[in-house]
Amino acid sequence: MLELMAWLEASALANLLRGLGIWTYGLLNLGHILGVSMLFGMVLLLDLRLLGLWQRIPLAAIIGPTVPLAAIGFGLAVITGIMMLSFNTTDYHGNPFLYLKLPMVVLGMINVVVFQRFGAWQRARDGQPAAVGDQGILRLAGGLSLAIWLTVVICGRMIGYW
Repeated sequence: MLELMAWLEASALANLLRGLGIWTYGLLNLGHILGVSMLFGMVLLLDLRLLGLWQRIPLAAIIGPTVPLAAIGFGLAVITGIMMLSFNTTDYHGNPFLYLKLPMVVLGMINVVVFQRFGAWQRARDGQPAAVGDQGILRLAGGLSLAIWLTVVICGRMIGYW
């Protein structure tokens, strides 16, 4: 892992970013916070609905805006996160929060891909009537997703304090 970190820190991207000036890291950090906020805000809203809150609001009505906005937030968070990490990557070697955050992000994306293949999700997304057992599947998926992304946010915040 240290070799990959050293490569990123010595990359052309990292050198370019470090040469852009003193405000670069701060602006990237702002972009990262905005991306994470957008991602987690949408995840929180959707997952709480999956867990059973706001039953009067059709799930399809919440899925419509939250999924694309979460995807945009995720993209912004990943791009800015890699850019920020490139500034001084090797300083994070051994940081347990980074080593937990990165696999949890991957797990979160696997959860999204797998869950969207379930019939329960597809029926909810399309506004179709739920089948027997759908409610339990949706609640499980919402709880798992919320736990994963909350872990990502907590680890991300703690990285700087290690």
